[in-house]
Amino acid sequence: MDSNLLDILVCPVCKGPLHYEKNAQELICRADRLAYPVRDGIPVMLEDEARQLEADEEYPKPR
Repeated sequence: MDSNLLDILVCPVCKGPLHYEKNAQELICRADRLAYPVRDGIPVMLEDEARQLEADEEYPKPR
């Protein structure tokens, strides 16, 4: 994922920052606990396509 693209992408729900999880190929919104898929290198930024993170699911901590 291009770091320049990551700098401008925000969560479409809350407009908050996203974290790229390379192994899962997802963009994570910690505030909304949503994971947006990245398919063939293209982020799918639709709320209907996002997966809700489970309550016990680990997700990356901010750096």
